[in-house]
Amino acid sequence: MSQNVRRMNCRPEDVFDVLRDGWVYPVWVVGAARMRAVDALWPQAGAKLHHSVGPWPMLIDDVTVSEEWEPPRRMVMTARGWPIGEARVTIEVRPSGDAHCIVRIGEDAVSGPARVIPKPIRDVLLHGRNTETLRRLAYLAEGRARSGVGGTAPGEDPDIETASDQAPPPTAS
Repeated sequence: MSQNVRRMNCRPEDVFDVLRDGWVYPVWVVGAARMRAVDALWPQAGAKLHHSVGPWPMLIDDVTVSEEWEPPRRMVMTARGWPIGEARVTIEVRPSGDAHCIVRIGEDAVSGPARVIPKPIRDVLLHGRNTETLRRLAYLAEGRARSGVGGTAPGEDPDIETASDQAPPPTAS
């Protein structure tokens, strides 16, 4: 199982607020392109997110099923992305100080053609994807922790553009 870990500048409850909102799933999950529907009982076990995966116009409609929901500690989902297959995704969150938490995401293929890819190769591919997935989840959770405005403050994270990033380049005299 591929494992990624990220320290976030928010409480575990802030992370679970994002996970609870099924409509933002494609914002933080790499590969999900759009939401079509969210079951009324989401994220309770058995509830589904109806999403599409892939690049437009070659979208494939599929679902993700909540298997376990234990806020603010753990969530387990089965994500379908046929024809690639299905993956089991486990998200675990633990507090780290007053206003921080450690988020771990574990993922591996459980069925379909992706299972025939050797595990070391699957792990490398999933690790890269889930590094970005955790970055996106952090932006949302940290932004919501700051009253829903922005994300990490400019200057705290090099991935966020600042006003100086938009300035035209200097010209030679």
